[in-house]
Amino acid sequence: MSMRVVIEADGGSRGNPGPAGYGAVVRDTDGALLAERSGGLGQATNNVAEYQGLIAGLEAAVELGATEAEVRMDSKLVVEQMSGRWKVKHAGLQPLARKAAETIRALEQVRFEWIPRERNKHADRLANEAMDSQAGIAAPSGGAEEPDHGQCPSGEQRAAPDVAAPARTEEPTAGAAGNEEASRAWTGAMGSPTRLLILRHGQTALSVDRRYSGRGDVPLTGLGESQAKAAAKRLAAMDGVITDDGAAPVISSPLDRTRQTAQAVADTTGGDLLFYDGLIEADFGDWEGLTFLEAAEQYTDLHRRWLGNPAIDPPNGESMVTVFDRVRVAHEELLRRFAGRTIIVVSHVTPIKALLRIALDAGPSLFYRLHLDLASLSIAEFYPDGNASVRLVNDTSHLA
Repeated sequence: MSMRVVIEADGGSRGNPGPAGYGAVVRDTDGALLAERSGGLGQATNNVAEYQGLIAGLEAAVELGATEAEVRMDSKLVVEQMSGRWKVKHAGLQPLARKAAETIRALEQVRFEWIPRERNKHADRLANEAMDSQAGIAAPSGGAEEPDHGQCPSGEQRAAPDVAAPARTEEPTAGAAGNEEASRAWTGAMGSPTRLLILRHGQTALSVDRRYSGRGDVPLTGLGESQAKAAAKRLAAMDGVITDDGAAPVISSPLDRTRQTAQAVADTTGGDLLFYDGLIEADFGDWEGLTFLEAAEQYTDLHRRWLGNPAIDPPNGESMVTVFDRVRVAHEELLRRFAGRTIIVVSHVTPIKALLRIALDAGPSLFYRLHLDLASLSIAEFYPDGNASVRLVNDTSHLA
């Protein structure tokens, strides 16, 4: 039995790239609402958000058992590309277009129609509510509120809820400059920042069992490889990573798990791959390979004191203070070598916390209070006058 539905989809970004979200609505042919989908995307461009809205709408239609769909969007770019009349030139959009095409295969027939923005208000509202939710802005009284499917980033510049959506282009070039101006307005920072897109490596066998994993050279699992590829696609779509002047360099710890993750990024973006020993994980010494509970039971007093004192070394290992000092040296070298540029840094939990601690000018308690997921993305900008801005922390929306 055939079932025909209408999909309305949209996406937006406050900054392009900036805090982004998507919305999608599925209706029957009489206009009755069948499904709504929305979610935050962390930092992304308008076009990435619009494709995510399309994918969400298509997936909802498939879940409903639809056989035919008419897709209505106010994005000329997405409509023309998915109709086959325009090529998908931007590397960051190509995987999204492929995913949309794969979902379409589950339906017998799909037709695309461009509509004016005023006819796409429902999906647009869902996308804006997702961005508001992501930014911690409460939904208006009486308004529908969708669950946020992305991580809520901390430290990003918050946009007012009534800011008009920026003009949409396939390859935005002004977004980074706009974000820099917003940061300066709030912090008083001067000059062009060095922008660090900081990625934690993907899953390993030790991380599956939540074991201490420091200098041990363990490879990624199959899931870890998939996480690395997903993160690579996310990074390739971000403004400033692939430019006319070339791709952002990929700076990595030399251990296998970070090397594999960084290689996936470099393969996708085309950036040069460089290794820095200063970005290697903390040396956990005799705790390497132990679970938290095993270390606490075997080294009860030392482990307890280590959790509260960053100057204490694990047996035959290095303290958080030592790691912080090592990462600070690497950080200073990166700022000198890549001043004013965007770079991708692939590292481990402790060095990434150290970089964020530097950016936040925070104390050592950050090591114990900040959680970072596997293959998570954080963003920090460092200005030549010494100011810094943390724009994203522990975002894993690309893994959804």
